[in-house]
Amino acid sequence: MSNVAVILARGGSQGIPGKNLKDFCGKPLVAWTIEHARDAARIDSVWVSSDDPEILSVGESYGASSIERPVDIADSAASSESGWLHALDILAGRGVEVTRMVAPQCTSPVRTAADFDGALELFEAEKLDSLFSATSIPDFNIWRPQADGSLDSYTYDYKRRERRQEKGEQFLENGSFWIFTPDVLRHSGNRMDGKIGIWRQEFWKSFQIDEPEDMQFCEVLMRAYLPEGTSTS
Repeated sequence: MSNVAVILARGGSQGIPGKNLKDFCGKPLVAWTIEHARDAARIDSVWVSSDDPEILSVGESYGASSIERPVDIADSAASSESGWLHALDILAGRGVEVTRMVAPQCTSPVRTAADFDGALELFEAEKLDSLFSATSIPDFNIWRPQADGSLDSYTYDYKRRERRQEKGEQFLENGSFWIFTPDVLRHSGNRMDGKIGIWRQEFWKSFQIDEPEDMQFCEVLMRAYLPEGTSTS
């Protein structure tokens, strides 16, 4: 059996140009996810898939192997699934067995290697086919606009507002990482299918970097909760 981490890190970014190479707490942003995966005892190999030679070079300097991703599946319109499927084909051609793929996002650097190890242990114990990281949000009220301009209280009935203690448990898929078997991805074309599980993370691990202000906010979280791993530079 082989647990393989594949980190998708394309060169283009609309919100923050060159985002994956931006300095984050003293290291390139992509480096944090590589190190989390490399430090996880249950992950056997770590790969970076990118269309950008500089990202691949930085990935190798932090101990990841490279997968050169074609430009046509590395733009903003390409799905992550297309990148993971391409990686599976490349890994198969190199003789790398993949039993489970760990698919973390570089944009969620506030996590630890223990998240990967715990999730993989859960995956095996519960005989899952796929898994996503999430945060419990029992008191999260979402509204969405309708076509006619009115608002719909999408996740609750505003006319019968329940107390927090009365609400059932619900989860926010936070995008930190997914785990799935190659069969799930190949047969469904989706990262989640079959028996799906949840790896519960603390709320402070659920924030992503998409816009410039997110970078500063996540740096504050990293330095507050994981100061031993951050640089002062």
